[in-house]
Amino acid sequence: MAKSKHLGWIIALGAAVFIAILAYSSFQATRDRYEVCMTFNGGSHCASASGTNYQQAVRTAQQIDCELLSNGRTQNMVCLSEEPTSVRHVTQ
Repeated sequence: MAKSKHLGWIIALGAAVFIAILAYSSFQATRDRYEVCMTFNGGSHCASASGTNYQQAVRTAQQIDCELLSNGRTQNMVCLSEEPTSVRHVTQ
C-alpha cells in the first residue's frame, strides 16, 4: 500500500513538472513579435506574428500576408520569395 501511495505522488509531481515545462516553452515561443508588410500582385497586406527569433516571426507574418495576397500555390511561393516591404518590431 505504501508503494502505491509513493507512486501516486511521483506521478503527480512528474505531471506538474511536465505542465510547468510546457507553459514555460509556450511563453518563450512568443518572445519576439514583428509586423511585416508585403506588396504582391497589385495588393498589399500587413500581418503580425510572434516567434522565438527574428527569422521565425518574420517568416510566419510573411506567410500570412502571402496567403491573403496570392491566388494559388504557385503565386504563394513567388510571393514568399519576395522581400517584405517593411518590417517593424512590435513591443508587447
